[in-house]
Amino acid sequence: MSPNITTEQVKELRDATGISVMQCRRALEEAGGNREKALAILKKTSAEIAQKKASRELGAGYIEAYTHGEGRIGAMIELMCETDFVAKNEVFRALAKEIAMQVAATSPENEQTLLESPFIKNPEQTVAGLIEEAVQKIGERIKIGNFTRFEIPQK
Repeated sequence: MSPNITTEQVKELRDATGISVMQCRRALEEAGGNREKALAILKKTSAEIAQKKASRELGAGYIEAYTHGEGRIGAMIELMCETDFVAKNEVFRALAKEIAMQVAATSPENEQTLLESPFIKNPEQTVAGLIEEAVQKIGERIKIGNFTRFEIPQK
């Protein structure tokens, strides 16, 4: 480990991002120990990693349903991944829930609109960016399959 990078710095970055210890250490070294710069490096890296995995076959997934407004609004999404192991992972399932919540809140027209929309819990990040981060954490390709939104009109 670099003399100016402490184990505590790596642990804090790992805890904040869920990304591997080695990637966090490399990002901190590249950033000269600056946490914000390291986060920016990890964000860039996550996009590159997601791009490299884009051609992998998706053979598993998880369906998440979310309801809101006392059951007036609902959304279902199919989130695809490569293996059943990841489909059972809590990080993957939490991502599916976040995206289902996004669909319920924003009523996107299509997948591209959904991916480009600002994430409701962090408008500085898009849904595509959220997925890229998950790809980096989990290590598999992730893609939104189908999604739908339902709403009962108010009288």
